Amino acid sequence: MEMVMITAAVIGGTMFAGSLIGFLFEKIPDKWNDGIMGFASGIMLAAAVLGLIVPAAEQVGKQGLWMVAIGMLSGAVFLNVMDKLMPHLHHLSGVDSEEHKNNGTLDKVMLFVFAIAIHKLPEGLAAGVGFGAGDLGSAIAVAAGIAVQNVPEGMIIISPMLHAGVKKKRAVVIALVIALIEILGTFLGYAASVVSTAALPVLLSFAGGTMLYVIGDEMIPETHSHGYSQIATYSLILGFIAMLFMEMFF
Repeated sequence: MEMVMITAAVIGGTMFAGSLIGFLFEKIPDKWNDGIMGFASGIMLAAAVLGLIVPAAEQVGKQGLWMVAIGMLSGAVFLNVMDKLMPHLHHLSGVDSEEHKNNGTLDKVMLFVFAIAIHKLPEGLAAGVGFGAGDLGSAIAVAAGIAVQNVPEGMIIISPMLHAGVKKKRAVVIALVIALIEILGTFLGYAASVVSTAALPVLLSFAGGTMLYVIGDEMIPETHSHGYSQIATYSLILGFIAMLFMEMFF
């Protein structure tokens, strides 16, 4: 249990620490913001494919790929429905309603942050399940990989929020809540390892689907709307490469 507590603190702490680093990129022009968002898209794409969908597919094998497909589609549809049913998602940002009228990107940014938050729960479950199942080596490896990727993921949620008008204190609170979600997931995974092991492929693919949806529907169109599409595209590729290296080496 002590190792689980340490792991939860580390993966939650790295997410929050990455968020604090993100404040270094607070005031930047659209050109560089599109580059950062493009890089974030690449990181999210690689995290969704390499860290969520592929592991889910490996767990269920060829016979269970339908579970992964359903999980992905369910995640995308869920976020699509949330986008429709929660038109005032910007309220989470604390931005004044009148100010929001002049900022069409805020809801898109908050949807992106929401997707990051959703995929933190199954990530935490993935870390906790290994300890609950008694596979200490594998559990530590998974937790280390999550901790490493949490730093850039934490960084990429701050700049878009600040750029869209979210106050610093509110951005810190949102980042802290996301870190706590991952910590909660770690303990839930440990406490219900048998159930979680069976459900984990679906949870992983569900989270992957939410990320693919927000990348394709929100992030890429947004980064291509200011005339810097090539910068955004190459940044996406670089982000994917960066996460690929982190996945392979950590």
